[in-house]
Amino acid sequence: MKATVVGTGIMGAAMAGSLARDGHEVVVWNRTPEKAEAVVGHGVRTVASLAEAVTGADVVLTSLFDADAVLAVADEIAAHLDDGAVWVQTSTVGPAAARQIASRAPGRVLDAPVLGTRKPAEDGTLVVLASGPPDLVERARPALDAIGSRTLVVNDATDGGSSLKLATNAWVGLITAGTAQSLGLAAALGVDPSLVLDALAGGAADSAYAHLKGAAMLEQIKGGTGDGPVSFALDGVRKDLDLMIGAAQETGFPLDLLSAVKGVYDRASSAGHGEHDLAAVQAAFLVPGPDQTQ
Repeated sequence: MKATVVGTGIMGAAMAGSLARDGHEVVVWNRTPEKAEAVVGHGVRTVASLAEAVTGADVVLTSLFDADAVLAVADEIAAHLDDGAVWVQTSTVGPAAARQIASRAPGRVLDAPVLGTRKPAEDGTLVVLASGPPDLVERARPALDAIGSRTLVVNDATDGGSSLKLATNAWVGLITAGTAQSLGLAAALGVDPSLVLDALAGGAADSAYAHLKGAAMLEQIKGGTGDGPVSFALDGVRKDLDLMIGAAQETGFPLDLLSAVKGVYDRASSAGHGEHDLAAVQAAFLVPGPDQTQ
């Protein structure tokens, strides 16, 4: 297929590499040309304009930070989509924005946010949460298979994938904050926080994700800065939590836990960790030393 990726951040750049590795012709475009040029090579090229990038593509994937960024390019993408081309919208935008984006190119947009961060994206093992007309899923299947280990077809609505993505990201945000809380509480009580992970290991409550993020959190507890490799930026989690709260409000769903978790990430961001990996939420649970207390 001829595939275009709009947006060359962590996820977009990785998806472009997976598409090229699978044998597809890949064009990338970014508002900042230098970011697109950094991805060029190994079957990936860039062009000067978005119109040129979209024209002639069989599938166009958008991988942008938020709904505003997608909507800013939506009309131009829609105007240059070839007949039969599919727009695969992978950004996390929430159901309301997913419906709005779909309205810009009726019957052409596949709502397909993905589960996974940098490493799964680089390996082509994301989980794609797809919703929209069934024929679009099948036409986009070669591209979806290139970026993901599997595609979960949610329903044929224009916002089903985005709705499920918020529900799954709520779990990611919660388990990460919960891990940080447990490690921080152990440290505050005078217990080696690494023993929390040791105690959970192999039991029914164990979690591979808690161990993955917990390793970075333990470094932060020991005095680290929290600025290690970024797979999912903390401020990205905050953005997604705002989407969850907004979507929940529309349905009357209780906000208690979402609001509390959002407050924890807000506190870590205010401490200077917004651009760090979400594991830096540990900062919200660090107890100041004696020389830092008033």
